[in-house]
Amino acid sequence: MGLTEEQMIDGLRRNADALNRGDFDAAIEMAAPDIVLVRPGGLPALHGAEAVRAWMEPDAFESQKIEMLSHEVVGNRLLMRSRTKAKGAGSGIEVEIEALTVWTFTEDGKVGRVEAFTPAEEDEARRALRGG
Repeated sequence: MGLTEEQMIDGLRRNADALNRGDFDAAIEMAAPDIVLVRPGGLPALHGAEAVRAWMEPDAFESQKIEMLSHEVVGNRLLMRSRTKAKGAGSGIEVEIEALTVWTFTEDGKVGRVEAFTPAEEDEARRALRGG
């Protein structure tokens, strides 16, 4: 059956809220057991909800806040532009990062794939949104 655009957005808002309050168990609830997280910068992909859950635990940041800036939907995929503000653990240095992520939802409403891109990779992100 699939999700509506509104259901996808609501799910991602709940996910960002959970991450912002450090509730990683709640954040991983929307992941399919065999989720794949494709990270930017040539880092190896993560496979499975357990690996993605472990990756969520911040080790370099004392705090982080994700803000959804915009989104675009094509079928069961959603391209989200977000801004993350974080404060370094120990150093207190504050950073602000914009990113693009393509979220692919399964028929049962879980997230089966997440692909992360830098703003400079917007063309690649748009290709991923279209399934190519």
